[in-house]
Amino acid sequence: MRFSLRQLEYFVAVAEAGTLSGAAARCHVSQAGIALAVSELERGLGVQLLLRRKAKGVTLTAAGQRALADARAVLSRADELRSNAEASGGELSGSLPVGCYTTLSPFFLPPLLDTFAAAHPLLRLEFVEDAQPALQRRLLDGTLEVALLYDRDLHADLARRVIKTARPYVLLAEDHPMAAHPRVSLYDLAEEPLIRLDLPPSMQSFEQVLGSAGIDATVRHSTSNFELVRCLVGRGLGYAVLVQRPPSGLSYEGRRVVSRPIAEEVPDVSIVLAYPRGARLTRRAEALADFCLTIPD
Repeated sequence: MRFSLRQLEYFVAVAEAGTLSGAAARCHVSQAGIALAVSELERGLGVQLLLRRKAKGVTLTAAGQRALADARAVLSRADELRSNAEASGGELSGSLPVGCYTTLSPFFLPPLLDTFAAAHPLLRLEFVEDAQPALQRRLLDGTLEVALLYDRDLHADLARRVIKTARPYVLLAEDHPMAAHPRVSLYDLAEEPLIRLDLPPSMQSFEQVLGSAGIDATVRHSTSNFELVRCLVGRGLGYAVLVQRPPSGLSYEGRRVVSRPIAEEVPDVSIVLAYPRGARLTRRAEALADFCLTIPD
């Protein structure tokens, strides 16, 4: 073999720290040792991975950018091999970095960090909550193993496993004239102000829902804060079209809001566990996927 796991570990540390000194401190070795390991890795692979600039740290070359995700994947597999060998009775162990789209996190992360983690005490579950484009980048560069996302505008290099499907609904203030209706037509709301959740891909989902009904909505307020949408609707400032449905009918301010099915046929939205295409899910990730299927709507 032309490289070692240690060399890959040091290369990843340099890429993440941005400097040889930072990587040395992180790995508890000398700066010279880090530099030598990376140079040997470059020699073994036959490519230059880093551009070293005095007093300016290091920059990844194009080959280094490509190698970084692969290096992380190899280290993750090595960690799984070690964890499986160390675990007795088949327990899951090691580290599992998981991403979760912002509006999904209140529904998935609490049971994952509580019930799932309690069932696998040797497993270190690490999570990143962010917008969908940022999480996709983290999946592709190898810093995340899997991520819970909406099945909207996913990168072609990502595979997915459907966890749940959700149907968009209308959110209204309790005293809205249509709040008493069992179903609400988007056409009846076409002239009313809309409170839009302006957070990709939620924004695209909303546009698809209204577009499928041929409605050009009048947006009164846009926000990337899910709970602010509910607060503004609770004050009667407009209606909203959302996907995730909190169990509570109260906004943060304590004002009551009601959710109603949309009368028109609108497309469902799939929630998926995404991961790099071509990668085989580890036992840890497979167990997490199976658990997510059991989380109630």
